[in-house]
Amino acid sequence: MLTLYTRRRIINAVGLLVSILAMAFGLFWLCWILLTLLTHGLPALVPAVFTQMTPPPGSTGGLLNAIAGTLMMSLLGTLIGTPIGILAGTYLAEFGQRGWLAPVTRFINDILLSAPSIVIGLFVYEVYVVHVRHFSGWAGALALAIIVIPIVIRTTENMLRLIPNTLREAASALGAPQWKIVSFVTLRAARAGIITGVMLAIARISGETAPLLFTALNNQFWSSDMNSPLANLPVVIFQFAMSPYEDWQHLAWAGALLITMSVLTLNILARILFRQSATTH
Repeated sequence: MLTLYTRRRIINAVGLLVSILAMAFGLFWLCWILLTLLTHGLPALVPAVFTQMTPPPGSTGGLLNAIAGTLMMSLLGTLIGTPIGILAGTYLAEFGQRGWLAPVTRFINDILLSAPSIVIGLFVYEVYVVHVRHFSGWAGALALAIIVIPIVIRTTENMLRLIPNTLREAASALGAPQWKIVSFVTLRAARAGIITGVMLAIARISGETAPLLFTALNNQFWSSDMNSPLANLPVVIFQFAMSPYEDWQHLAWAGALLITMSVLTLNILARILFRQSATTH
């Protein structure tokens, strides 16, 4: 007859073994994907990728216009979405303890967080592209901004809630009004965590394809006009990977490697910043 202690040891060992096997299963596929990407992407990552435009079939070329278009739309989407997200998250954490507005906002934010990006692309297509009657970089940036907003809202609210109330009380005891407490105390204390959320949002939107198919579409030539179709890496990768042309497929692997490495770098930096923020508090 097994004792209670022995049964608990056995259950603990089985649970630990199952957890390790599940982790190993997930890491196996992740490593396989990264290895495949490096195997096909590194040979295709030549200097011409950064200096030449996307080519017609059968010609050599690069991804310069697609890289520039992705940077432009991601930057604009972040600049549009970040202030809205920070302000909304600040309201939820600092002023939304009572009333119906804060719970409704959180509910809508949860829906946006889990909404498929293609739905956001269709929404922007219906409310903007259909009315102006052409695809554009502005539409793509708007779609990316809508993806940024809920991520920044959630991160800002969570980071502000981690700030001890004693810090707010100390500032209030010195006679500071609430807007000064929020601006100069809590937001500054949560600055690293908020920046982490913004970086995670940038990592999320940098590889989005579905919203851009309905908004920015693509452009084979160099263009910095945000009011016209704009080249971008996700759509170029989608089109080139589906094509029968070997040159295009090589460029698709190079673009996929670029996006993966940039997203990986942003996530690592975000984790480092978050860890430093948690250590400080």
